[in-house]
Amino acid sequence: MSLEALLAILGMAAVTYAIRAGGLLLANRLPATGFAASWMKHLPGAVLAALIAPVILAGGAAEAIAAAATALIYIVSRNLFAAMAGGVLAVYFARLVLGG
Repeated sequence: MSLEALLAILGMAAVTYAIRAGGLLLANRLPATGFAASWMKHLPGAVLAALIAPVILAGGAAEAIAAAATALIYIVSRNLFAAMAGGVLAVYFARLVLGG
């Protein structure tokens, strides 16, 4: 392994560690109750919806089928992992069947 590659790996590791450590240090300063805490609690779901919604709206039948299957699996099971896995499988099989 070259010196440049080793330095690049060590540099990336240091940056990754700094980002994670910074997040942990910042988390201790965030409010545990109130509006800001409630807002932060719902933020991951909102970000996920913002990433997925354009794909569903711009997609075809396979994406619509997968979105419906994902929603149905979550409503029935209340298990986010099962819903995501079911959605991935649904879009895979829908694309196989529909040829997309």
